[in-house]
Amino acid sequence: MPTPAELESVARGAPAAPLDDEDRARIRAGRAVVEAALAEGRTVYGVTTGFGRLADVRIDAGDAARLQVNLLRSHAVGSGPPLPDDVVRGMTFLLAASLRRGHSGVRVELVELLLGLLDGGVVPVVPSRGSVGSSGDLAPLAHLALVLIGEGEATVGGSGPLPGREALERAGLRPLELAAKEGLALINGTHLMSAAGTLAQREGARLLEDAIVAVALSLEAFKGSTVPFDPRLHELRAHPGQVRVAARLRALLAGSPVVASHADCGRVQDPYTLRCAPQVIGAVDDALGYAGDVLARELEAVTDNPLVVGEDGGEILSGGNFHGQPLSLALDHLALAMCELASFSERRTFALLSPSYAGLPAFLTPRPGLSTGLMIAQYAAAALVNECQVLAHPAGAGSIPTSAGMEDFNSMGALAALKARQVVEYAAQVVATELVCACQGLEFHRPLRSTEPLEAALAAVRERVPRVEEDRALAGELAALAGALRSGELVLPPE
Repeated sequence: MPTPAELESVARGAPAAPLDDEDRARIRAGRAVVEAALAEGRTVYGVTTGFGRLADVRIDAGDAARLQVNLLRSHAVGSGPPLPDDVVRGMTFLLAASLRRGHSGVRVELVELLLGLLDGGVVPVVPSRGSVGSSGDLAPLAHLALVLIGEGEATVGGSGPLPGREALERAGLRPLELAAKEGLALINGTHLMSAAGTLAQREGARLLEDAIVAVALSLEAFKGSTVPFDPRLHELRAHPGQVRVAARLRALLAGSPVVASHADCGRVQDPYTLRCAPQVIGAVDDALGYAGDVLARELEAVTDNPLVVGEDGGEILSGGNFHGQPLSLALDHLALAMCELASFSERRTFALLSPSYAGLPAFLTPRPGLSTGLMIAQYAAAALVNECQVLAHPAGAGSIPTSAGMEDFNSMGALAALKARQVVEYAAQVVATELVCACQGLEFHRPLRSTEPLEAALAAVRERVPRVEEDRALAGELAALAGALRSGELVLPPE
């Protein structure tokens, strides 16, 4: 069963596990059930019938294979910019993982060709728009599947797009002639939502850890209070994320000379974005946990239709495992949670740049007026937060019926996944901006130093974004830092 970590690894370029003898036996057993149904002349949705609202149209057994090719061609109607390579590789990996469980009625060679795409660096060109998140990610998966029959387009090893047949040839692969049921099995699953959603959740979870460090560094720059992180407060509410974040902040700030330097300053309370960090970031942590649990279960699922089930020859049952609602709800929640993380971070950046707070110079520049310092970094962060707020609107609230009303409630889970990942990307840029400002602010309190883990975090930031003494263009440096936060390349503080 694939894990989220394995999905991310394959999506980033690692090979997928090849089929073993048990995989082949399961796949062949499932295929035998489909072959028996064809031989007996049974009515099986998508095998001897049309699709969707055309399910009552009978298809002759002799046309069963042609039906599958027509399915791929007719469903390849996506639009918009292509999906990123990691999402497409993730989709391919999950499609193969689902089919290899033997419940989809396909042949061994189809699964082996999917794994061959991954091993050969063949990445189908898949338009990002067109899925309503029910009956699976039909249009995107149809574009992916066309390459298997030598149609569509794909890149190979980062080359420009090639015709599907040529892309296969470059990787030493041959196109496949589809058999009955196989076209439907290829497109009738939740693999776009699952792949994009899992990548978003994993990037978001890493970003959250670094956002906690950003809070601690900002608190040091503000010369804020650690009293709100007292465990006795959090035991009285006991939300898991809140308790964990408070403990993490206590550990990061324990024994800080900066905290000790203002023990008698007389300030009673800090702003919410410092004082309530365990409550707010803890809620984000809980949301990430919920989304992660849903996605982990989905990676172990079989989500096409109909499915081969049961012992003693098996049955072919038509159902709705392709419906994306479990993912749509979780991923809409993930987008909202990451929007909150970004909003929370931007407010601390705003305060850090405001004149005279905690004795910091305006816009954290040594020469206010002559230099603008980090002033406009906050503008850019605010713009991203505003876009996150728009993207946080739930995709799943906008169901639109399809297939002449037969598919009368759709999840819109694909959009939920793609916009969740976009929010994570923007949130990383916002947190990176806070980290740069917090480090700059803390350095104005020298010779005071913070704790060992926070000083290590500051040094890691400074490897990518040196201190701003003179105005310079920071876009590339901030983007590099944000990318490191999302990828896990930069873990703050180092483990």
